[in-house]
Amino acid sequence: MEQTPVDATVYQAAGGAAGMRALAEAWHRRCLADPVAAHPFEHPGHPQHLDRLAAYWGEALGGPDDYTRTMGDHSHVLRMHSGNGEHEELDRRAIACFEGALADAGLADEERLRTTMQRWFRWSIDEMNTHPHDPGAVPEGLPMPRWTWDGPVA
Repeated sequence: MEQTPVDATVYQAAGGAAGMRALAEAWHRRCLADPVAAHPFEHPGHPQHLDRLAAYWGEALGGPDDYTRTMGDHSHVLRMHSGNGEHEELDRRAIACFEGALADAGLADEERLRTTMQRWFRWSIDEMNTHPHDPGAVPEGLPMPRWTWDGPVA
């Protein structure tokens, strides 16, 4: 893979919508194959789960606001991931699946992109774990957290 242009967003460097969709598919496939990481996917989910996941990831990484404009806000996403207690082993396995999915989706060759996306995903896992016991504690109207090459945008 070529060196990422300096002015490209992480989303653009990852291939835009198609790159996010390929990454979501690869991550989901790896999670389903892992006996621990598969647990959250053992119940029937949203029929467009992969499209929604790709849109959320894309928006967080500098892409269009497709997720928040048509699907929900960050509060909605946090509530979906809250109330399940702490799950450190699941988190470790999900991160390992993501790191493998980067390679599967062709996003692991360029070091800057790979390491930025790894940092973002670990940060995102921590973000999803901010309310492990009570989804009702998630504040209303949280904006989409944004991530750049330098980390989270304040």
